[in-house]
Amino acid sequence: MPCDKDLLAALKRREPEALEKVFERFSDRIYRLAISLLHDEQQADGVVQNTFLALIENIDRFEGRSHIGTWLYRVAYNECMGRLRRIRPDMSLDNLDDDAPMPNVFFDWQELPEEVLHSAEVREQIEQAVEALSPALRAVFMLRDVEELSTKETAEALGISEAAVKVRLHRARLALRERLAGYFEEYARL
Repeated sequence: MPCDKDLLAALKRREPEALEKVFERFSDRIYRLAISLLHDEQQADGVVQNTFLALIENIDRFEGRSHIGTWLYRVAYNECMGRLRRIRPDMSLDNLDDDAPMPNVFFDWQELPEEVLHSAEVREQIEQAVEALSPALRAVFMLRDVEELSTKETAEALGISEAAVKVRLHRARLALRERLAGYFEEYARL
């Protein structure tokens, strides 16, 4: 989805209202992505700040072929990966869980009452399961299922192919299902 031409023109003219509009629309989303990858509020705030500084400094180079949000996610993701590399230089951030086995445990979620799925305890379990994903899987899951970007937008934001987005999203969902299956089986027995 191409960038709104009027908004892009206003950003290039350095109109404060345009920057404010983009900030209001995307700052919380970028923060959620950063906090999910970095698990550090101060680092996530820094990612948001650096992402919007990059917007201000580089808006003249943005051609508008993609949505401005996709570009901002890409900047934020790169910033997060750079920070993770500095924090844990020995950690492989490119581990895509290629050899991840198929889940052994499945649970039919339809057996649970609707109010159970919306409880604070279940939300906490889901958040912990998402945090346990590798950075590569977590980023795709956050952008596709939480931020609701399209497969194409997610691929552009992460600099990977659409096929890779689909594979990673599938693996992330399978990993989440397996991790949560034990919790929900135990809950169903009560």
